[in-house]
Amino acid sequence: MTASQKGVFLVALGAVCFSAKAIFIKMAYADYDIDDISLLSLRFGYALPIFIGIAWWRYRKGTLSQIKTRDLGIIALLAMLGYYLASWLDFKGLLYITAGLERIILFIYPTLVVIFSRIFLKKSISKRSLIALGITYFGILIIAAEPRIFEAPDFVKGGTLILISAITYSLYLVFGGEMINKIGSVNFNSISMILSSLYVLVHYSLFSNADLFILPIGVHFYGIALALISTVIPTFMVMEGIKLLGANRASIVASIGPVSTIILGYIFLGEVLSVQELIGSVFVLAGVLMIGK
Repeated sequence: MTASQKGVFLVALGAVCFSAKAIFIKMAYADYDIDDISLLSLRFGYALPIFIGIAWWRYRKGTLSQIKTRDLGIIALLAMLGYYLASWLDFKGLLYITAGLERIILFIYPTLVVIFSRIFLKKSISKRSLIALGITYFGILIIAAEPRIFEAPDFVKGGTLILISAITYSLYLVFGGEMINKIGSVNFNSISMILSSLYVLVHYSLFSNADLFILPIGVHFYGIALALISTVIPTFMVMEGIKLLGANRASIVASIGPVSTIILGYIFLGEVLSVQELIGSVFVLAGVLMIGK
């Protein structure tokens, strides 16, 4: 397996794990009376010890001590954008719209990554990647043209929250890719996720009256699933994939996310899967495979 193919595999699998996040959230909302910041705090609360352990291991190896104070400041800002604000806005938006619609709106971020890379970093994109991007977005537009998707009564409110989440996450990927090249994907991911977790827990302590310790055990199982399956595992996969592919190409590969969310929503949430959505999914997968080739 070439480095490029390995990068495609890591990003694609990471995108599928990330897409399961929306399913866990919608199931938790349906099964329990839980608010967005409490569920988000469980996600990062359970993930935090793992990231601390990885950072300690890297520190013992001597790699973290080489990171400059200025770089830590940049990572702190990116962590606030990428996995604090983006995650909170995503959790908030899912209170109002379906998991399938959330993923479609969120996955305008490959285009945003390309645009921001061009604006801020003056990076070009290859002709093949542009074609692949066009194919994947044609597939997403076919899926989005399904009238049923926009039937949510609070579509504008939920959709706006998810759109802002996509913008903040895109900025995180663009500038995070530069930091990965400088300090390594494992170092960057462990530090940024520790800081993101702390931001979330501070938000919870300041603005929530809920007591996480008396929540039903089932809510904690959802928190653990969100922490492991949709946070720890995919963040390292995607960051390593960005290292191998670059932020532009990796973001196009991650367009497989809407397809996996639609399929998972059909299996676990009983959301309808139409022929139109299947056709659109084929185009998305074709674009991803084109990048892999």
